[in-house]
Amino acid sequence: MIKAFIIAAITADGFIAENNNEPSTAWTSKADKKFFIARTKEAGVMVMGQTTYNTIGWPLPGRLNIVYSFEAAKRNAANKVDHKELRFTDLSPAQLLKELEQEGYQELAICGGSSIYTMFLKAGLVDTIYLTMEPKLFGQGIKLFNDKLKADLELKTVKNLDEKVVLLEYQVKNGGNH
Repeated sequence: MIKAFIIAAITADGFIAENNNEPSTAWTSKADKKFFIARTKEAGVMVMGQTTYNTIGWPLPGRLNIVYSFEAAKRNAANKVDHKELRFTDLSPAQLLKELEQEGYQELAICGGSSIYTMFLKAGLVDTIYLTMEPKLFGQGIKLFNDKLKADLELKTVKNLDEKVVLLEYQVKNGGNH
């Protein structure tokens, strides 16, 4: 079974962005960017929402980028568009994982935003959560999850990525819509 993990940078007060137009690369450390690139390339495939993709503006090289976008998925199906590094989908999370597994992928990096994180966790498909804790406070902004949910986590590792940034790795014991 394909393993799915959430990967996110958060502020010390738990936000992934100040607003919908801000890419995390605007405020995250070099250490976080290095970890993100290495871990998502290791997975080989990553999924994100349309808003997250729009803040990036292009597919990240060296891995398949899948974007949740109903309209784009319909256009791609009609035009039989399939890019090596970019796809659009409207499949359910379970269907997407099944399709990726059939293509030979063993891991999926879930890269945001909060709607996509919530959708996959509620579907009970997330095995691991990687949170890079950045030494910043926003006070308000976009939360990691955007809906009510419950999950039990087990802390697996705590690692300093540099002298200011901490990486927390959690195993999801049970999670989603309880």
